[in-house]
Amino acid sequence: MEKKQNGFASGLGFILAAAGSAVGLGNLWGFPYKTHANGGAAFVLVYVACVLFIGIVTMLCEIYIGRRAKANPVTAFKFASSKIGWFGVLAVIIPGFISCYYAVLGGYTVRFTVNSFGTNAGSFVSFAEKEWLVILFTAVFIGTALLVVMGGVKDGIEKSSKVLMPALFIILVGTVIFSLSLGEGVSEGLAFYMKPDFSKLSGSGILAAMGQAFYSLSLGMGAMVAYGSYTGKEVNLLKSTAMICLCDTGVALLAGFAIFPAVYHYTATTGLEAGSFQGVGLMFQTLPLVFEDLGFIGKVIQFFFFFMVSIAAVTSVISLFEVVSQFFIQKFRIRRKKVVMAVAVVAVLISVPIGISLGQVLGGKENAIVIFGQNLLDLFDIITNTVLMPVCAFFSCITVGWIIGPKKFSREMEQDGQKLGLFSSLFSVMVKFVTPLLILAIEIFGVYDLVFPVVDSARSFSANGLGITLSAYGLLALGTVIYFVFLKNSDTGTNEDETRAEK
Repeated sequence: MEKKQNGFASGLGFILAAAGSAVGLGNLWGFPYKTHANGGAAFVLVYVACVLFIGIVTMLCEIYIGRRAKANPVTAFKFASSKIGWFGVLAVIIPGFISCYYAVLGGYTVRFTVNSFGTNAGSFVSFAEKEWLVILFTAVFIGTALLVVMGGVKDGIEKSSKVLMPALFIILVGTVIFSLSLGEGVSEGLAFYMKPDFSKLSGSGILAAMGQAFYSLSLGMGAMVAYGSYTGKEVNLLKSTAMICLCDTGVALLAGFAIFPAVYHYTATTGLEAGSFQGVGLMFQTLPLVFEDLGFIGKVIQFFFFFMVSIAAVTSVISLFEVVSQFFIQKFRIRRKKVVMAVAVVAVLISVPIGISLGQVLGGKENAIVIFGQNLLDLFDIITNTVLMPVCAFFSCITVGWIIGPKKFSREMEQDGQKLGLFSSLFSVMVKFVTPLLILAIEIFGVYDLVFPVVDSARSFSANGLGITLSAYGLLALGTVIYFVFLKNSDTGTNEDETRAEK
């Protein structure tokens, strides 16, 4: 069979690339800190269940939508119905926003990697305040992703994934082995991580597990639609989806085995608190303290650990760049290198105020750049992750479950030689009812927590939270207007147009 000129050359290449998109900072620090905040092992079990009930179904929908149209997200949703093409516009806007702030965190991982044999411990805030240095490392990080995406799907994304993803797994397994061999405190860390105590798991913890499963799989951001469009009939979508989810969940679980024993060991041997488990604090404040306490061998482990985190961040931002680039390449028939370069330049320009804002807030400076009480990085993160991504994923399920229909889905899969068997009936129920309702719960309760956050053990109205929510839905409305005014009745391109543009 002749391979598509601009598609994945193999099923393994697709799985590794999609897994690379899913595996990111959310797995390596988001999952551990949320596990710590929500009771440990009980949270982990709910998280794994949510991957099964939300992750696999939604990811299969998104990959299928992309492959049946063989085009960018806008065209892919239009192919199902011209009335829902605006879903695709949202799926292009979201990764554009995410890539701008994700690149700043990616720059942090690069800096902590190259500084591993220096003094990372205690340097988080001081580095964040050095604006020019943050911008430099952010640009280096974006430049790395730029080179990969410019190479195209087969020669850039697929080839790099075949190297980077195995490297990430090898380093992660090595880190786990080292953490488990530390001695004192390790058993306590494993007990917290592996022995469920459901009395410690609250309703908010269950919702956090649902959200973590959703976000860590790169759902609702167009990446799986774009990558799915580059797959052929030789790729078994159901098996590939299961493998991608397995890889992503496996990395998150291994991250827990790497982090909890090490942090608990640090606490037991130093008699000091292991630092904050919250957000970026775990990655850039607590863990460097652990590595510093281990002497020279700690610096070696630190280098490989942050190198691994950098790999995870790069593979994720590559997929974000690809979604945005794919649309403009196909819509306007422009060569890939020109489009990717333009996307990267815009990402750098927008990331500058984001990096500055984060540094000012961390440094406690007056008159820091904040909007609705948030630094720009957190603002972009909340708008995309809390509000917009669930909307996009919800409509992906609605598209397959109610517009295309489960029967047509099964028939088209069988025409491609992929028999679903008993899964067909189960999928019909999940995609029409169960999974959309679970995603809707994530959206509703996420917005509710924004507008009515818990303050001093009681919920109270937040004008800032309402402002963020309205801004997010305003962005959704803008994307809808753009679609119906400019894109609904125009050609938005396919993969074939991309191939012709490169000739």
